[in-house]
Amino acid sequence: MTDVPPSFEFLPGDADSPVILHVPHSAREIPADVRPGIVLDDAGLERELDHITDSHTAAVAEAAAGAAGVAPWRFVNRLSRLVVDPERFPDEREEMLAVGMGAVYTRTTHKDVLRPDDFDPGPLVERYFRPYAEAMTEAVSERLAATGRAVIIDVHSYPSAPLPYELHGDGPRPEVCLGTDSFHTPPALLDAAREAFAACGETGLDSPFAGTYVPLEFYGKRAEVSALMVEIRRDTYMSEPGGPAGPGLPRLASALAALIDAVSR
Repeated sequence: MTDVPPSFEFLPGDADSPVILHVPHSAREIPADVRPGIVLDDAGLERELDHITDSHTAAVAEAAAGAAGVAPWRFVNRLSRLVVDPERFPDEREEMLAVGMGAVYTRTTHKDVLRPDDFDPGPLVERYFRPYAEAMTEAVSERLAATGRAVIIDVHSYPSAPLPYELHGDGPRPEVCLGTDSFHTPPALLDAAREAFAACGETGLDSPFAGTYVPLEFYGKRAEVSALMVEIRRDTYMSEPGGPAGPGLPRLASALAALIDAVSR
């Protein structure tokens, strides 16, 4: 693990595309000066990264972008979510605080100590979380200015069996879970996703994970910003918990490309 990669990367698409593929949890990188704040030894940290990382989702998004008729824009987190999780609320609104997984995690997927109870998350929030949020807000603003709308497709994965940290892990675990928001996920977007992923197996709704990411500046305010979370069950495209991708990845990328094209029209 090194401290050289940038925190995130915004990769351009077609000027006329309203679509931003958001990939927040695919990376394993932890900067060298962040590592001492994590109490796990190196082997324990690698095990935790296997479980918590949405492995290969950046590759799914890249392949989908290449296959789409109208290339989407891609906003990709290049650091592990163990540095900061850019999709959490940075305050008491975040329900995952109950298991030590707010914007800065203090507990692992198995509820073990990741950082000490007295750890101050402030510096990490200022260094990584806020610049990420500001850049994503700017990216959405640019799509709104260019096309009159923005469509955020949040690309995630989840394990085939629930992990102890999951608050809602007792529900269905379909091959593809679509996370929605009552304000930002219009029926047409949801219908397009169901059609696009129909060939990939069962498609479920908001289980085991619900909701989708919208920058706070637009959240609940701008209906022109639509959003959908695509959660792919890991055993459909990779070896769990943190192994290589398999033959399911191209099929999922093709389905994601079909969704991109459907909502780009």
